[in-house]
Amino acid sequence: MKARMKNPAMVIPDVMQPIYALIGAVKKSGVPARTLELVHLRVSQINGCGFCVDMGAREMKKTGETDERMFAVAAWREAPYFTDAERAALALAEAATRLNDRADPVPDAVWEEAARHYDEPALAALTLHIGLTNLFNRVNVTTRQIAGSVKWEARADNR
Repeated sequence: MKARMKNPAMVIPDVMQPIYALIGAVKKSGVPARTLELVHLRVSQINGCGFCVDMGAREMKKTGETDERMFAVAAWREAPYFTDAERAALALAEAATRLNDRADPVPDAVWEEAARHYDEPALAALTLHIGLTNLFNRVNVTTRQIAGSVKWEARADNR
């Protein structure tokens, strides 16, 4: 497999700085970093973004995430490893990613369960994080970015 082009965010000058700023703001929202990483991994799995699944798993390992939880993210409903708050975030992530799968893309029950665990700033952060992950997935899948092709240690530590 070969990438169609360099990552578009690296091609257009001045794109990465505002993306990193947005990611940094989301990280300061109070949503646990582990939850954000779980959401990133699940959204990337749904979208089939090998680049983001690989990068997300590497980031999760660096922060001490367990193999059991990483392996079970795709089947989080059936796995005992996740808190109720994480489950609410994962359900929101799936609904907001699969917008065309149902008439009511993000049902009230999904939103209300997330709102039970997260205040408004945290819900805003989760929603933005889900949207950003979907953006990254779409860019990387479209341009066929290769999993493991970028050494992320050299990047700004804001993802």
